[in-house]
Amino acid sequence: MAFDIDIGFASLAGRKEVNEDFCAAMLPEPGQEGMGSIVAIADGVSTGGMGKEAAQTTVTSLVRDYYGTPETWDTTVALDRIISAQNAWLAGLNRRRHPALGLTTLTALVLRGQSYALAHVGDTRAYLLREGRMTQLTTDHVMDHPDLRHQLLRCVGAEDRLVMDYTQGDLQVGDVFVLLSDGVHNVMTDKKLQVLASADASSASEGRAQRICRQMVDAAIAAGTPDNATALVVRVLGLLDATLDDENRRALALPVPGRLRVGDSLDGLIVTAPVADNGINVLYQVRWSRPPADADPETRPTSGKLYALKTLHPARAHDPQERAMLAHEAWLARRMRSSRVAGHLVHIHDRLPGGGEPGAFYLLYDWHAGETLQQMLDRKHRFNLPQVLALATQAATALGLLHRQHVVHRDIKPANLHQGEDGVLRVLDLGVALTGREPEAMRKLHAGTPSYINPEQWGFSSRAAAAGKDGPEELPDAQSDLFALGVTVYQLLTGKLPYGEVLPYQAGRYYRDPTPPSRHNPEVPIWLDHVVLKAVARDKRQRFETAEELLLAIERGASRTLTALPATPLIQRDPVVLWKLALALSVLFNVLLVYWLLFLPR
Repeated sequence: MAFDIDIGFASLAGRKEVNEDFCAAMLPEPGQEGMGSIVAIADGVSTGGMGKEAAQTTVTSLVRDYYGTPETWDTTVALDRIISAQNAWLAGLNRRRHPALGLTTLTALVLRGQSYALAHVGDTRAYLLREGRMTQLTTDHVMDHPDLRHQLLRCVGAEDRLVMDYTQGDLQVGDVFVLLSDGVHNVMTDKKLQVLASADASSASEGRAQRICRQMVDAAIAAGTPDNATALVVRVLGLLDATLDDENRRALALPVPGRLRVGDSLDGLIVTAPVADNGINVLYQVRWSRPPADADPETRPTSGKLYALKTLHPARAHDPQERAMLAHEAWLARRMRSSRVAGHLVHIHDRLPGGGEPGAFYLLYDWHAGETLQQMLDRKHRFNLPQVLALATQAATALGLLHRQHVVHRDIKPANLHQGEDGVLRVLDLGVALTGREPEAMRKLHAGTPSYINPEQWGFSSRAAAAGKDGPEELPDAQSDLFALGVTVYQLLTGKLPYGEVLPYQAGRYYRDPTPPSRHNPEVPIWLDHVVLKAVARDKRQRFETAEELLLAIERGASRTLTALPATPLIQRDPVVLWKLALALSVLFNVLLVYWLLFLPR
């Protein structure tokens, strides 16, 4: 269903000379539809002055900055980061002033996908009218005494640390959200508000929300409200694409396809070849079958087009964690379609090529002709220097864009880098990527390919090595992806792995520094030696911190070569070397002593 909402607002000063209420709404720009829409209302506090300015700046910064947050963030996380920053600024201004100035209440609502998120502090309110029933969603943060109801316990700008109330829930078509300042709800009963919000309920016209707001504000003024009166109404007429929670529900509701063979059909998709099977997921190449002859030739999809179909292995069909992980991949792939990294990823489809809904739980991706870098290595393709630099540049660019969205891929390797016939290098398989919203089981999973995993994930770190023992395993981060990319570039240049191959049942060992690539391939220049060795350094502190830093080093090349990394001291490469030497000396001493006792004259 297409996203469709009706928004209205009204605000009057009433008996006051200055209107210190402020409200605003913002819809997403093209390409940001996945972020949803945001509305907010604030009531500036008169005490100390500057309440109007506080309300305006708080609401304006929130609705504008919300669309600058990564799309992968949870809505409440994005709201909390922005509101906390605004609160810190206002609290800093008030630190030496008494009474404080620039205080405000705030109630903000985000409609995203098929759910809503509400942030609230102070005595502005939010109501939800659903199926004829009005429910108050917020709690007033005021003194619990009839004569002190105007005294706020919490508001933006009063304290360095602001505690917000957050509420989340599902959306339904027909929902009506009502946001009010205290100048309205203090003089009107909930029953009266429900009657006004329900008026003309059968109307679908977009002007209805504005009429409701105007009627509420006028009623508050007529009731003699002593304060400013502001109302903001949002009517839900349609829903956005599914969110992660929606994807999880879909994953549990749909059946997992059984084992498919060449020629089998699923929802009009004909299996043309099996591609991969790792025991958890299965990947097929499929072809869209010919549409009905009576279909409109201008709108029907092209028959014969190839796609990639990814689903769970039949043995994993009843594992809810595996379903949640694949649902997370689907959600992430859809979120990335509107970001700049989309050109370096494979496009995922929400619906079947013919426009219908899938009848089973699987992901449908575009199919791109070409090869993965691993396939090229397997057929003994020799990568020349310009080709490796071009591939490294594209891969680092893609990772940089992913990391800006706070996404860690976790499994960068030649098999997940696809060189298309169109010349574009695409990053494959977001199945174990970290976004902050992945299932807990996936977060704890020691994912990735062992030979490309950085030392910290195995418990190797410079600090632990200095102490002579292994440290705790660290969670992967952006630098983990850059290390894996460095290993990949090393392999493309030399055909070898910098620390040797690590089998799935083994743990990585990092007791030596990698051999410079130029020792294996004389065509590699010294400056590139330095870049690659920095990317795969044993010590995390010596590696590139960001993909942009790696890109800059490649672009500068020999014009501004990096300083060569010093060799790692033996004590750090092998923390027990002193004990080994002591043992060797002890054995030698004891052998000499035995020889002396047995064979030398006394």
